[in-house]
Amino acid sequence: MPFDLRRSLDEAERRFGGGRVSSARRRRSDAGRSRLPEPVATALAAMLRGYERPPMHALQSELETICRRLGERMPARATIYRFMAHCPPSRHRIAELPEAVRQALYNLDADGEVPGHQLAYYAFNYGDARAMSFAAGLPWLDLYQAAQLRGWRPRSFGVLQAVMRRRGI
Repeated sequence: MPFDLRRSLDEAERRFGGGRVSSARRRRSDAGRSRLPEPVATALAAMLRGYERPPMHALQSELETICRRLGERMPARATIYRFMAHCPPSRHRIAELPEAVRQALYNLDADGEVPGHQLAYYAFNYGDARAMSFAAGLPWLDLYQAAQLRGWRPRSFGVLQAVMRRRGI
């Protein structure tokens, strides 16, 4: 029996309802943006700015107090982790960085600024031991966000992971 394309298409349309294979849900108008209320996001960003990583239970407890005071809903733990990955990073003036770190930032002008996670990425991937040592002392969020970036050299990423493990990040 030969293949009948018309009959196959009619059967697919009958099974899938008018040829729509995807769900009927529409894309949200705020898709791709944080739905955290601005005051909660600001407070959470301030709590994440420290040098050492705060324990999650302490972070949640403090955030719950703030949310209760603001009359907002407490965000889920997964929302907090998602926010950590996209929280605005610290910024560093390139001219004020040590020479070894500036050399690792080989394609940036000396009069600009660099986000902390990119500084860590360049220092670990392209810097010498002095640049890596400087990057190891960056705030925890810079290292956490740098680990999320793509394009790491395996040995450089191993050094970053060792630093993060040692610092409890």
